[in-house]
Amino acid sequence: MISKEEISILLKDIENERVERTISTNDTDKFAKAICAYANDLPDKKLPGYLMIGAYDDGTLSGLEVTDRLLRNLAGLRADGNIQPKPALMVEKVSLPEGDIAVVEVLPSKITPVNYKGTVYVRIGARKSEANEEEIRILREKSEVKSPTYDTTPCLHSTIDDLDLDLFKKEYLPKFVDAHIIEGDKRDIKQQLASLKLFDIVQDCPTVAGILLIGKDPKHILFGAYIQYVEFAGKSITSRVINERQFSGNLITLLKEIDYFIKYTIQKQRPVFVTVLREEMRINYPYEAIRELAMNLIMHRNYQTNAPAKFYEYSDRIELDNPGGLYGKVQPENFPNTNDYRNPVIAEAMKVLGYVNRFNRGVNMVQEILEENKNGQAIFDFKDISTFKVTVMNADPKTENDTENEAERSRKEAENGISGAENEAGNGAEKITSRQTDILKLIKEDNSLSRDAISKRLSISESSVYRDIEKLKKTGKLERIGGDKGGYWKIK
Repeated sequence: MISKEEISILLKDIENERVERTISTNDTDKFAKAICAYANDLPDKKLPGYLMIGAYDDGTLSGLEVTDRLLRNLAGLRADGNIQPKPALMVEKVSLPEGDIAVVEVLPSKITPVNYKGTVYVRIGARKSEANEEEIRILREKSEVKSPTYDTTPCLHSTIDDLDLDLFKKEYLPKFVDAHIIEGDKRDIKQQLASLKLFDIVQDCPTVAGILLIGKDPKHILFGAYIQYVEFAGKSITSRVINERQFSGNLITLLKEIDYFIKYTIQKQRPVFVTVLREEMRINYPYEAIRELAMNLIMHRNYQTNAPAKFYEYSDRIELDNPGGLYGKVQPENFPNTNDYRNPVIAEAMKVLGYVNRFNRGVNMVQEILEENKNGQAIFDFKDISTFKVTVMNADPKTENDTENEAERSRKEAENGISGAENEAGNGAEKITSRQTDILKLIKEDNSLSRDAISKRLSISESSVYRDIEKLKKTGKLERIGGDKGGYWKIK
């Protein structure tokens, strides 16, 4: 318990949110809610809160006679079973020159959320209130005693039929388990999935991680499980939209798609005159840095929300806005040198699949690469505790007219490409290039071909195949059904 002098100072500091004053001696509900709110310590100040009984709101004393019975009743709030988990608190009679008060000191709980009769209370400035869902999520995440993470919880409204088992057997499982162990494994498929935390045997359904990593259509079950990309012609969200797409599907597929997209669509470079004898390449956004930030966005986001992750590209910057703020023991003051994992199963999968390293160097590496490319450092915004936002400035910014002219040029180039047999140019349909026609012909013969196979058949780079397929998908001529493994192409 703090000293009388400190109590006297807090008593008179009417703006201090760590103090609640009351003249009531028998309002048990009011006392318990205050204790619950201080124990939760939503702002994570790691400082005790004080309930002072026998004082008016202005800090003057009421002349209360503090009895042993009152002190016992206050101490009994800790153990009567209505506040769970039980908080750490101390009760004391304090005699000041102006009179006596009863002081309850409540320490921040290491196990949160703390509730009173099933309801969680938090302190918002000078008042306490019932916690909303977002605040309860934050309390769970900051708890030092971790409950099962969301990605390990069962998806009760799903079944094993929602998983791409062929993808699991051919691509996911071999990355995690040695071939000779797989060969000798006689367990059924559900037990194999459960061993990697992708299935819940007790509930007989996939886990959230299972749906996200190898689900046939995760967005159908977890509505916010996608990334929304939008390219704006100018510097504000009111600028004209010149490109947009949605990255969805299981993470095995989505991670590849976003990787290709950043490398071949986001990163652009052009020669810049330096001297009569020398030019240098100017890169708008270095691939390695944006890729790392995008992978962190996928790995650390909150999948409980229906809101998507946002990847917005403006003429002068990229903004990545992710549901879910800093997690667990990571705070603004120790970021990025401390790490914690909101989705440990997904984090481990991304490491094994080669998309992250989990050495806690990612953000520092990003800053080094951006500085070297003359983007300036990435700007991390922690003001909104429910989201994580990062901004990267363009090292080669364009005017709005430049952006729109480039989009128009790309459109005209696509329209002026050599048309093929399936072009349907005669009836006004959008033209496609001869190479895109060749791709469609191959797919028509075998709709299970991979990009790599198409690349080898046509003797062109895989990046060129990727760009052509993206254009065919964007114009509605081609659709991918299912994941990379076990899925197929559909010509429209």
